Amino acid sequence: MTKDKVRVVITNSQKSVKIPTGLRMLVRRCCNAVLTMEQFEGNAEISVTFVDNEQIKELNTQYRDKPIETDVLSFPMGSEGKYDIDPQTGSQILGDVVISMEKALEQSELYGHTFQREVGYLTAHSVLHLLGYDHMEPLDKVHMREKEEYVMDMLGLEVNKSYIGEE
Repeated sequence: MTKDKVRVVITNSQKSVKIPTGLRMLVRRCCNAVLTMEQFEGNAEISVTFVDNEQIKELNTQYRDKPIETDVLSFPMGSEGKYDIDPQTGSQILGDVVISMEKALEQSELYGHTFQREVGYLTAHSVLHLLGYDHMEPLDKVHMREKEEYVMDMLGLEVNKSYIGEE
């Protein structure tokens, strides 16, 4: 039996924040950890793009009609566990993750943890969205946070349990 492959295509489309050595590998590990945790079967592809605040604000305005910068956007390519298939590889295309490196840096300073932890967390959060998770209801939000923090723990990143009771 061969192990399923996860292809993570990472593009740096910003110049505002220097990408530290090892960050791309961390993003790949986060994607793999979420899919492992969720027992995702089959080969998968995920696209991750690093942008700046201006670029993510444009995307947020265009796709969500919210003219503000945000930390991360997810663009799922499937629903109900059914995904488009890349005809060249046969992989399931889960979708696109777009992370504002400026916002991630701001938030890492605001929350008092490493930039790597923040990018890892945003990646895990976004991949869960690609798999259909949502956080519109309070219980769904707590459930999603538990999964995100579980992935942080799996990867040896700082775990934050302060989300219990968050608004």
